[in-house]
Amino acid sequence: MKKQFRSLSQIAVIAVVGAGLTLGVSAQAAEKKDEKKKDDQAASSPAKSPASNAALSAKDKSFMNEAAMGGMMEVEMGKMAQQKGKSDDVKKIGKRMETDHTKANNELMAIAKKKGVDLSKVKPKSHSMGDANFDKDYIDMMVKDHQKDLAAFQAEAKDGSDADVKAFASKTSGVIQKHLELVKSAQAKVK
Repeated sequence: MKKQFRSLSQIAVIAVVGAGLTLGVSAQAAEKKDEKKKDDQAASSPAKSPASNAALSAKDKSFMNEAAMGGMMEVEMGKMAQQKGKSDDVKKIGKRMETDHTKANNELMAIAKKKGVDLSKVKPKSHSMGDANFDKDYIDMMVKDHQKDLAAFQAEAKDGSDADVKAFASKTSGVIQKHLELVKSAQAKVK
């Protein structure tokens, strides 16, 4: 009977040890599964992933900074044109610049966030214009800025390395082209 009890005890011990090992292995497997899930989530969240920022070329980042700065300036100048403009054409152009460039700025900020690029510190270039020749000065500046911007956006659309930034540049260059035509037409009227 002692032998049977000892055999049963040994079987019980083996069963407990086996169950413990099984639980331990299951717990380790669950931990590894949780770690993999966290790694997968981190990899699929480009806004938090430093690798997404590193994937952008210096040229793409520079373009994004310049586009943000120029876009903000267009919004500010558009507001100013609506307030200081003497002709209805200048006021309407100012409103259109504010509306279109606000929309483009929001799209650019969304792309920047997705790519891990911080554009929050970008400030618009400031321009001061006197009231006497405001309409002419504003329109002349808009022609120059939109010519320069169109070239930069077309270059990025053609030669950029990031697909999202290139698509933004391509889409927005169409808007800039329309703006350029609009301000050139106004330039002939404003004296």
